[in-house]
Amino acid sequence: MKLLSYRIMLRKESEGGYTVIVPSLPGCVTYGNSIEEAIEMAKEAIELYIESLKDHGEEVPTEESTLEYTLTVEVHA
Repeated sequence: MKLLSYRIMLRKESEGGYTVIVPSLPGCVTYGNSIEEAIEMAKEAIELYIESLKDHGEEVPTEESTLEYTLTVEVHA
């Protein structure tokens, strides 16, 4: 068994709850009513996503060579 780590991004929704995106797994998106539920849902979504990739003989992406940086830009209104 191999342990893989993935970054997730949680976005608070105006109607409540949180949408979760897994940047390294295109299309892997889920939702939870609370941060805790969103994280649990993300874990399940990632596991199912990877299982599907393996079932279809596709490569499982990792974040081993991913760099993360936050840019701040000035926007003129």
